[in-house]
Amino acid sequence: MTPQNGGIINGAKTKLAVNIGGIAMKNPVATASGTFGFGSEYAPYIDLNLLGALVVKGITLQPRAGNPTPRLVETTAGVLNSIGLQNPGVERFVGELLPGLAGYDLPVIVNIAGDTIQDYGQLAARLDRAPGVAGLEVNISCPNVKKGGMQFGSDPDMAAEVTRVVKAGTGKPVIVKLSPNVTSIVAIAEQVARAGADALSMINTLLGLAIDLKTRRPVLGNGLGGLSGPAVKPVAVRAVWQVYREVKLPIIGMGGIITAADAIEFILAGATAVALGTANFVNPRATMDVLAGIKRYMIENEVQDINELVGAAHR
Repeated sequence: MTPQNGGIINGAKTKLAVNIGGIAMKNPVATASGTFGFGSEYAPYIDLNLLGALVVKGITLQPRAGNPTPRLVETTAGVLNSIGLQNPGVERFVGELLPGLAGYDLPVIVNIAGDTIQDYGQLAARLDRAPGVAGLEVNISCPNVKKGGMQFGSDPDMAAEVTRVVKAGTGKPVIVKLSPNVTSIVAIAEQVARAGADALSMINTLLGLAIDLKTRRPVLGNGLGGLSGPAVKPVAVRAVWQVYREVKLPIIGMGGIITAADAIEFILAGATAVALGTANFVNPRATMDVLAGIKRYMIENEVQDINELVGAAHR
């Protein structure tokens, strides 16, 4: 009984396969961008082929060095990060890193970010030509960069415009990653859906701050950072719950998932798939543990198909 194929219930095999906006996943467990590198970093610990999808670290047009250090600090039930989208740039990613994933049997989703709306369009067009890219995750919600990021994700009209530009530049499925740092995440979701998004991922990190009592200054070199980990889970589940009720797009739920119980809670709230982020820092095998736990839950509760659980809490 392997994690990707499910178990056996009353003589019938459990079905774990899901579809996210046209991206076929063998199971609903993915990695959250920024916490799993480009896949190879975790290959010594898990078989990447068993993942439902690999979402790689955010990519920009040009290489980025990221924010000044310190860039990570532990908090109560989570971490604050201010990495600042450090990455090698799209050309090096396509030429050097993407080919290394070609031998794996899983969809590779590329997270993209830009300073301008035009940046997103250029990235979409460049990655549309790249073999081995299953879809794009549009990062309009990063809270720790000075340009782009959250400024696009906090305005419904700008979020919609970025979505339209990306859709115009690619024929691949487009997943828009939403920010919780807004008055109404439902309003943003509705606008990007009208603009043609194929799916949503939520939530990105919550804006936070930690202050050093000795120096009396912010701990992070950039000051503010993004809060992730178990502390944000109730906020993330609430966001998925609300958006599922109003927007008919598949959702990748994320935010504080550590255990299979956490993942199933997201699915019951309306997520078709889930992504693990901070959990990977604590346990590099977290994705496999969560996947095995979902499988056990289905067997114990006689659930034949994981899709039966999507949004079940609303029924």
